[in-house]
Amino acid sequence: MAANVEARGVPIWLSDTGTGDPLLLVHGWGGDSRAWSGLSFAIHRVVTVDLRGHGRSPVLRHGYRPADYAGDLAVLVERLNLGPVVAIGHSMGGQIVAELALERPDLVAAVVVVDPAYGADEAEAATFEERLAALLDDGSEAAVRQLGLPAGAIRDQLLATPGHVLAESYAGMYTDPAAFGARPAAAARLAGLTQPLLCLRPTPGMAAWDTGLSLPYGSRVVLWNGCGHFLHHERPAQFVNLIESWLTSLPEAPTSRTATE
Repeated sequence: MAANVEARGVPIWLSDTGTGDPLLLVHGWGGDSRAWSGLSFAIHRVVTVDLRGHGRSPVLRHGYRPADYAGDLAVLVERLNLGPVVAIGHSMGGQIVAELALERPDLVAAVVVVDPAYGADEAEAATFEERLAALLDDGSEAAVRQLGLPAGAIRDQLLATPGHVLAESYAGMYTDPAAFGARPAAAARLAGLTQPLLCLRPTPGMAAWDTGLSLPYGSRVVLWNGCGHFLHHERPAQFVNLIESWLTSLPEAPTSRTATE
């Protein structure tokens, strides 16, 4: 099923396929639900969305903080009667699903974050204001420069996203008072999680930082060394297998270990 489902007055485009325990897949900054194409979760009900301001969902003047996106998703989960979902998010989507789990723990059974947009070190944090200023000036062109994206579908999705959506989303992740993109704020915010979290990172330094967080029992950090930011695109079958094996092993999983695969 593909449909627009209203969430707090905004018709959010989504795809709802398959049967089984539900997975909610949330794309990253400037992307849309097509970011998950090529993945096959045979034993799950899979719901993918175009967040407000992205893809086939409507563009509003404001409302692009992680909490705004998470609020929409909470309504969708309730309206679709999904029950507690496994919330999976890439990049900005990682912040959003963490926010959803923190604010509505009754709706989220477990969290999976794919190179999430939190955990920036001091050097990166020093560039936040400069990057936001560039986004306010040049919109999606600045976003493409900042991410260094080559020609292709991902770049096209980003260029199609309005500049004010990208800028407000970036501010919500990194510069607003409630933002938790930087390491100190992220560590404090994520300490409130009550659901197990699976984190997938492409670099040893980030994976090491994630391992040091205070996370619930069953949480795990996995390093795919040498991959880029879009890990699920580079190893789609391994990505699906990782999630399914982790979910299966949750009752016996150790607390927050790091594995290199």
